[in-house]
Amino acid sequence: NWQEREVQDLFGLKLIGHPNPRRCALHDDWPEVHPLRKDFDLRTQLPPFEGERHKFIPVEGEGVFQVPVGPVHAGIIEPGHFLFSVAGEPVLYLQLRLFYVHKGTEKLFENLPVPHCVRLAESISGDSSFAHATAFCHAIERAANVEAPPRAKFLRSICLELERLHNHIGDIGAICTDVAFATVNMHCIRLKERVLRVNELLTGNRLLRGMACPGGVRFDFDADQLKALSQLIVELRPEFDSVVRLIENSSSTLDRLERTGVLKPAVARDLGVVGIAGRASGFDHDLRRDFPHAAYDQLKVTVPVYQAGDVEHRMQVRIDEVRESFSLIEQLVAKLPGGPVRVEIGELPADATALGYVEGWRGEIFHWIRTAPGNRLARCKVKDPSLQNWPALSEAILGNIIPDFPVVNKSFNLSYSGTDR
Repeated sequence: NWQEREVQDLFGLKLIGHPNPRRCALHDDWPEVHPLRKDFDLRTQLPPFEGERHKFIPVEGEGVFQVPVGPVHAGIIEPGHFLFSVAGEPVLYLQLRLFYVHKGTEKLFENLPVPHCVRLAESISGDSSFAHATAFCHAIERAANVEAPPRAKFLRSICLELERLHNHIGDIGAICTDVAFATVNMHCIRLKERVLRVNELLTGNRLLRGMACPGGVRFDFDADQLKALSQLIVELRPEFDSVVRLIENSSSTLDRLERTGVLKPAVARDLGVVGIAGRASGFDHDLRRDFPHAAYDQLKVTVPVYQAGDVEHRMQVRIDEVRESFSLIEQLVAKLPGGPVRVEIGELPADATALGYVEGWRGEIFHWIRTAPGNRLARCKVKDPSLQNWPALSEAILGNIIPDFPVVNKSFNLSYSGTDR
């Protein structure tokens, strides 16, 4: 219900009969303003906030107590408040409070010329810079009734798979380090670093920023760059398999991951969980296969789907997708067509609407736009998969113990920034 509550907060439309109409995107001590209304000026100076802070739902009973975690964490992650209600060891209830650093990105889109909006799209979630930028460019191209050239589509798919690779490999290591198997994490950091260095070799940026643009991509890959990319896959595949064997042969690691943080398929379906978490809980869906974008219509994409819905299978989805990315990159390099990598978009027609999308590494990303006169946007609605998946964390942790929360949380690895867009 977060999306409905966001509508109420940001536009002021009242939810009638909603089971939980409390504020979501705007915190309780905000004044009565609705930032996405057209009469709200982005430069408005709001007064100091006063009033009551967020009140969590009390959980009472003999032996029940509450454990707050956050919103400031012992690390460099962004803020999120987790309030656990426990009776002894097991978690009875988890309440989440996010949106501490809501950036007003959708309002900012309305105040920039379209060519400048790509950089804004890249900033929505730093680990998905290329995916968000490509989804935005896809929407712009559809509004302009223009298609990116074939070579640009292939290069976009290569970059999307590289983004998937370095994030999945990093997550596999991080999941292992949360159950004290630091050796695997060290190997994963090393492999991730090699992917990031190839990203920089190909595009000039380790996180692929500056590569996407409306009408295609900014940079082409020459023969030497493509050779380096192919060599990376050849060398990475056996090393990754070796790391996976380390995990499979560690009974203590598997014991911590199996049947931990279970998200049942029926619950995942009811919550509309997408991406890695959805596929680990029986949701057989992937935009690369089901609604092909970029060059995915030229490829056969195998989608891993499991029913167990635990930490082990959320990690297994990542392992399977890393191996699939190796295969897809090899296919893309082998089939890479010649020709230009960009076409001119020109000025967009006013009052056109379009939906752009990609299957990001974390899950599906959507950018819906409506254009305005003067090559600007009247509206840009952004849907990051994290906003969809955060409520699932409250379900997956039930019955587990608090020390298992870090690994359960990491197995979802949701973006604060993508949610707080």
